[in-house]
Amino acid sequence: MKIQTLDLGDIKSDLLIFGGPYSNLAATQAILEKAASLNIKPSNIICTGDVVAYCAEPEQTSQLIMHSGISVVMGNCEESLASGSNDCGCGFDLKMLCSALSEKWYQYAQQNISSKTREWMSTLPKAIEFNCNGKKFRVIHGGTRQINQFIFPSTDQTIKLQQFDDLDTDCIISGHSGLPFGQQLGKKTWLNAGVIGLPANDGTQQGWYLLLHPTKNTIQISWHRLDYPLQQTHQAMQQNGLTEYAKCLVTGLWPSTDVLPLKEQSLQGQQLLIPEITIYL
Repeated sequence: MKIQTLDLGDIKSDLLIFGGPYSNLAATQAILEKAASLNIKPSNIICTGDVVAYCAEPEQTSQLIMHSGISVVMGNCEESLASGSNDCGCGFDLKMLCSALSEKWYQYAQQNISSKTREWMSTLPKAIEFNCNGKKFRVIHGGTRQINQFIFPSTDQTIKLQQFDDLDTDCIISGHSGLPFGQQLGKKTWLNAGVIGLPANDGTQQGWYLLLHPTKNTIQISWHRLDYPLQQTHQAMQQNGLTEYAKCLVTGLWPSTDVLPLKEQSLQGQQLLIPEITIYL
């Protein structure tokens, strides 16, 4: 399946992957500082998209990402903002509360990003690929055929396996859903790094990121929480009327869960514990 793809070639050292900066400048600064503390260079950092969304500093966050030297997959928010769409393109059903809530933050983002940022968004690839220890990895935002497709832990395995057939790859790393998870499906592995800009609806305040650590005979995959000074982000959101999601930063709970399957809805407020995955060569 042919989509606009950035090829990073062979990666032989640690990678850091994160999604959803969501216009959260403080969290974005924190993830770049974390990468530096781990001695992970920008060329080994990948963002799964939605640089701009719920929070109140879209231009500042975009500028920081743009000048960081990291690789970024186009998210539906970037696609919509680049094209001047009146809708965030998140894939919410119009009857969902998520759809109504998105109108406020998307209008705010439309009014607070520059034409230069929109131009940068329009150049982002729809996928990023690389090889690691002989395994093929493909990073996308949502799904292979739909940029805003929601793939959750409980999503039917046949849907996930079809995506591997589309891409002819060993491992898919996706974003969009806002929930970090990993699943091994036979010889295939599906990963979601989670997001840094909002909590994962588990009652905690941290964001999430993913580390890939290649060894001689394995690739070790681990998820980690990201702490950041959320007061800065919370204050900016309150001052600009983005109050619903400002509350989410503090409570760790999403203002609406109607986008989630029933299984994930039932887990709201339960602290996430994500086991490491080892891919054997």
